[in-house]
Amino acid sequence: MWKKSFLMFLFSLSVQKAALDCERIRKTNELPSPSLYSQTDTVMRGQNVSLSCFQQNKSLEITYFLFRGEKCLQTQDGKDEPVTFNLTVSEAHDLGPYKCKVQVANCSKYSLPFNFTFADPVTAPVLNISVIQTKTDRYITLRCISFNGSLPIDYIFFEKNITISPVISKDVRKPAEFNITKSNTVEVKEYRCKAKNRLPDHAKYSKPVTIPSTGKAMKDSAPRVCRNIPMEAGIYANVRENQADEKPVPGLEPKQCVSSAQDGAEYSQEIHYADPVFQQVAPRDQENSNNSKDGYVYSELVL
Repeated sequence: MWKKSFLMFLFSLSVQKAALDCERIRKTNELPSPSLYSQTDTVMRGQNVSLSCFQQNKSLEITYFLFRGEKCLQTQDGKDEPVTFNLTVSEAHDLGPYKCKVQVANCSKYSLPFNFTFADPVTAPVLNISVIQTKTDRYITLRCISFNGSLPIDYIFFEKNITISPVISKDVRKPAEFNITKSNTVEVKEYRCKAKNRLPDHAKYSKPVTIPSTGKAMKDSAPRVCRNIPMEAGIYANVRENQADEKPVPGLEPKQCVSSAQDGAEYSQEIHYADPVFQQVAPRDQENSNNSKDGYVYSELVL
């Protein structure tokens, strides 16, 4: 009986001492609230991520707890250095909120909540170029768009490897545009663009589009026409190579559209340069009739 009373007395003293120590720690701010952070708050589904918990007091032996909601996920002991928790974000409930708790004796502090956000990476953008050409100058409009990827998307235009535009941010699925004026020279110009959203290290570049030299002649007051003539006469295109094995579809031969206009003593000519994208579409009902021919692959051309 005496031993039991003595043990209860020691336990009571230890609880009181712990309470006094915790009160002292709180008053002296020896245990400030920790910080919980990650290199990015935007992730793809199934991505492995790291959360770091840091507490500024480097002299205390601290136990770190990682919580998602009310559930404790991991526990680590640490001192001096931030503690890192590794996890995988696959489902909506994996986005958070996360909190880090630091504990010394019976004294503990929590971090502010941290949440992840799902995002889809951008696909390689498509670059289209329109050129209005006079005897002395070229008026060039560059248009760039990525058809997939979470918004907003930032675009940048390049001439060869030199940046020629500021960052153009689009929070709707529309092309970013940039206008430049060049004097007519014999030099060939190559352009491309880059698309990037909130996902780090997932930027994509378009295929380069080349504007040839200005050595071709201009016709007087030529009307706008669309006809089946060789591509090199007016429209220049970069075609994706992943459909090289597909057979050409009758009736879908490439067409050229070139417009010329007379402005005072000068003539202007509008030429379009594009990097087309082919998207497969479902065949129509009438294409399955007895009158249709088998073996054709139909694609949609997006400019």
